Amino acid sequence: MDKLDPRRTALLLIDLMTRIVEQPTAPHSGPVVVARSLALADAVRKAGGLVVSVRVERPGVAEQPPGSELVDGVLGDLEIVKRTWGAFHNTGLEEALRKHAIDTLIITGIATNFGVEQTARFADEFGFKVILPEDAVTALDARAHEFAFDYIFPRIATVCTTAEVVAALD
Repeated sequence: MDKLDPRRTALLLIDLMTRIVEQPTAPHSGPVVVARSLALADAVRKAGGLVVSVRVERPGVAEQPPGSELVDGVLGDLEIVKRTWGAFHNTGLEEALRKHAIDTLIITGIATNFGVEQTARFADEFGFKVILPEDAVTALDARAHEFAFDYIFPRIATVCTTAEVVAALD
């Protein structure tokens, strides 16, 4: 993996909310994804990059379901609230990233074939370099995760591990 310019790099933490992290996931557990995402957040911040937490809110409801808060420790320099699968649609994310001169996105979170994949696809279409650490992403089903990482993500992103991203930031 190539070296990363941390000043032009952002980490997107997708849907690391209590009610989502507590669901059964595969191939990695929600708490494992959170731990690896937080390790990446520390590395990105120490290197001078931007950390963006993304959470979903259901549109048109007076109150969000219990567990809709970000899990303890997940704190972005910027927080994005989305109302669709992806983090870009009507959220101001692209504009915020451009304002910070970001051109590279590291994406972690839950679920692989929902919020993570939709965000990665749009990031690629908008011209961002996309990095997906496989061990910091998980799905509700292992087959769905494997399909995305075997067939979709290699075409639009650099697929790697958390350790490889940390090394590329040094």
